[in-house]
Amino acid sequence: MVSWTLVSVPSTCRIGVAPLLTLACAAGCTVPAGTGGIVVVDGSSTVYPISEAVAEEYGRRGPGRVAIGTSGTGGGFKKFCKGEVAITGASRPISAGEIATCEAGGVDFVELPIAYDGIAIVVNPAADWVDHLTVDELARLWAPAAQGTATRWSDLRAGWPDAEIHLFGAGVDSGTYDYFTQAIVGTEHASRGDYTASEDDHVLVQGVASDIHALGFFGFAHYVESAHGLRLVAVDDGRADNGDGPIAPSVVTVGDGTYQPLSRLVFLYVATSASVGPEIAPFVRFYLDTVASVVQDVGYIPLPAQAYPLVRARFDARMTGSSFDGAGSQVGVRIEDLLGMG
Repeated sequence: MVSWTLVSVPSTCRIGVAPLLTLACAAGCTVPAGTGGIVVVDGSSTVYPISEAVAEEYGRRGPGRVAIGTSGTGGGFKKFCKGEVAITGASRPISAGEIATCEAGGVDFVELPIAYDGIAIVVNPAADWVDHLTVDELARLWAPAAQGTATRWSDLRAGWPDAEIHLFGAGVDSGTYDYFTQAIVGTEHASRGDYTASEDDHVLVQGVASDIHALGFFGFAHYVESAHGLRLVAVDDGRADNGDGPIAPSVVTVGDGTYQPLSRLVFLYVATSASVGPEIAPFVRFYLDTVASVVQDVGYIPLPAQAYPLVRARFDARMTGSSFDGAGSQVGVRIEDLLGMG
């Protein structure tokens, strides 16, 4: 049995119904798609703030109700491919294994890129010895072989403190983790295991903010939301065409692709069978028509204006399948290439 309670604080499953009202699921956020006219969205904690902002605006405009869960990108795809939810957010493309699971479950889908996000590398503001990091240094720090060997700041760069590094990062069900490991280590889902992992970005923020010897990674939007007590670290990926030296994430550098290799697209996936219903399709169309105006308010970077009509056309035509052919996280993909914008 699902019960509903009025709350005024963030929850892992929220329903936007009116400007100042939110209902929170008090039963583990297990709400079958379409139940009682409720649109159910699950998936990435990175995409969650975007979906929440759209859902709140949707509630202001009419009677629609939207439940939003945060199972992580991988957890969301598990529910999505079982038919438990009709819409899931993802901070990386769907993988070959997930596509196979969806096929086995009879779930066809439309893949909808909705915004850009960067992955922020952060330290405590008191860690003043960290001026920047190279991709090579990050790889030496986060690779599986680093466990037990790269444990102190002085292991990373000569002259840095002989003090233990305390690492914080996205959990292994997170698309942020998948993309970060692909971009930095070179193999998706491969890293050292001795770090504080969480699907809750607020846990990571608090961990780094309270520890001078901490270093962490999570979505740039969560840094924007919680910048107090954190300091961004610029990243040098070693490319000659990546500007002059290390580059920090910003609305500009993520949007123009110069913050590499940690700029990425984020997505919404919609089950085609559910999208013909009276609840799902109106919400998805509203989402795609509204998302460009809300993403900056929650710390993300909109796609170019000309991209959104093309994404909307994908949904209206029910173009099924993934543009990434199940290859998972692909570094440096631009929306212009994905949509054939020239």
